[in-house]
Amino acid sequence: MSTWVKKKSLYGEDLWQEIRKEAEESAKAEPILASFLHMTVLRHQSLNQVLAFHLSSKLSSPVMDARALYEIFLHSLQESPQLGEAIEADIIAHYERDPACSMFSTPLLYFKGFHAIETHRINHCLWHHSRRTLSYCIQNRASEVFGVDIHPAARFGSGIMVDHGTGLVVGETAVLGNNISILHGVTLGGSGKEIGDRHPKVGDGVMIGANASILGNINVGECARIGAGSVVVYDVPPHSTVVGVPARVVGSSEQTPATEMNQCL
Repeated sequence: MSTWVKKKSLYGEDLWQEIRKEAEESAKAEPILASFLHMTVLRHQSLNQVLAFHLSSKLSSPVMDARALYEIFLHSLQESPQLGEAIEADIIAHYERDPACSMFSTPLLYFKGFHAIETHRINHCLWHHSRRTLSYCIQNRASEVFGVDIHPAARFGSGIMVDHGTGLVVGETAVLGNNISILHGVTLGGSGKEIGDRHPKVGDGVMIGANASILGNINVGECARIGAGSVVVYDVPPHSTVVGVPARVVGSSEQTPATEMNQCL
């Protein structure tokens, strides 16, 4: 059986050039995709342009023109260098943590969890530039297209990997740190109809298993691991593993569960 070894992670211009190289090689290997790869990658001059084009194409509708969305998305990306750095970190997170991701271009082109997170990053910028009506519209459209519902005000760090993506729900006052891994069906929600700060705060390095629900204004400590299907309603200590309904501490966690992706308790 043939095996392959992942390349060392790349950043900045090196990452962009590697993505272009991968697209060129893929177009040669699969001529039926040559037009798609030219439209989405090879005719563009930067990663920002690729992402703006790809997301605007997916999110356009009869009432939201793709070209107008492209201009809005690209402007947000170009005006915020920190946004570009977070997107690169998200690509690297998918590449390093997902054994099914063999190329840097794969999440950019094909993973809807990645698409949903990057749409949210742009939407969060729009939210804080007083374009809230547009933000709500994009949130709704992203939910229809990607099956992921993230309030525009939710705050995300960098290096976020959302594996599969389907069913992710993140509330308005949720805060996610850096280098977090989340599987499908996860809810970061409130615990009732109270207003104000009512959603979870998730520390760096956390891994959240499939279909877990974290409810209320509670803290999930850094490098904690949330077992699949758990319902978390109390603070989670750092470097702990919690499982169950309601979730309880059953042990310690690896040094950085988000990067290890070990879901066996």
